[in-house]
Amino acid sequence: MAIRMMKAATALALILGAAMTNLPAMAQQRPTYGVQLEGFEQPYPLQRFNFTSQGQDLSMGYLDVAPTGTPNGRAIVLLHGKNFCAATWGATIAVLADAGYRVIAPDQVGFCTSTKPVRYQFSLAQLAGNTRALLDHLRLPKTLVMGHSMGGMLAIRYGLINPQAVEKLLLVNPIGLEDWQYEGVPYASIDQLYQQELKTSFNSIKAYQNRFYYNGNWKPDYDRWVEMSAGLYAGPGREQVAWNQAQTSEMIFTQPVVHELVRLRPPTVLFIGAKDRTAPGANRASEETQMRLGNYEELGRRAQRAIPTSTLVEFPELGHSPQVEAPDRFHKALLEQLG
Repeated sequence: MAIRMMKAATALALILGAAMTNLPAMAQQRPTYGVQLEGFEQPYPLQRFNFTSQGQDLSMGYLDVAPTGTPNGRAIVLLHGKNFCAATWGATIAVLADAGYRVIAPDQVGFCTSTKPVRYQFSLAQLAGNTRALLDHLRLPKTLVMGHSMGGMLAIRYGLINPQAVEKLLLVNPIGLEDWQYEGVPYASIDQLYQQELKTSFNSIKAYQNRFYYNGNWKPDYDRWVEMSAGLYAGPGREQVAWNQAQTSEMIFTQPVVHELVRLRPPTVLFIGAKDRTAPGANRASEETQMRLGNYEELGRRAQRAIPTSTLVEFPELGHSPQVEAPDRFHKALLEQLG
């Protein structure tokens, strides 16, 4: 009897010891989300715009936030970056709504809360057309348009196609201000990109953003946005998420906007975090090529010279996402430029 009790106690100790050993691993478990970001807590109620595109029934998730301050009769559209979602604009939405703006923040097709189509020809012009269809649905013929990263690239395309529908463009570290393929970055096929996307994890996203977005200065607040993206890759729709991300990576690489900046007609403000070093695909290039790409201090000034009616607001010590890195400072500058 005593021997059996000793054996039982030993077994229990081993079980408890194993559990204690696994506590750090258990603490590192990350959330997973559905293929349309189901399960992620949105900062505002999510709405849906259902429409047909390329012969398919699609749905765009979007946030539509009414003014909380005295309404000024103006509406502003916020376009997310490739590694972000409409939800990332949460703090900015609150500031703008308090200032009297109606704020529309859509998730583009292939991203976040929107449809992940199996067959879709992604182009910036197509995404701009989808955005215009949403705004027509909301009866907003003319708006302010602000885009960050890929969203800045999309905002430029939207402004080129629909200059009469844009009161002002506000571009936050837009990509596409240089032609990576022309500069010597080798092309990667969608199939190749898909295999890379399947390897995406919380750690790989964080490492990339820490290096290129925040100049090595990581803050715990950034983890929420990494978990948002990583949760899609780890969820039940991971293959389709990875496929759409590969398609849109190829879209970004092959459709730079730098050559058309001189044709932009809407008044434009560039908000540039000068420490940014984002250059999609640069890891495929030679070390010499990598060194000269993604210099946003120079890219921002070059873009300001090219865009006919433009203003440059520089944040010398900030990186790719000044609205996330230093929200108070960014929002102060934004409201000043909005007048």
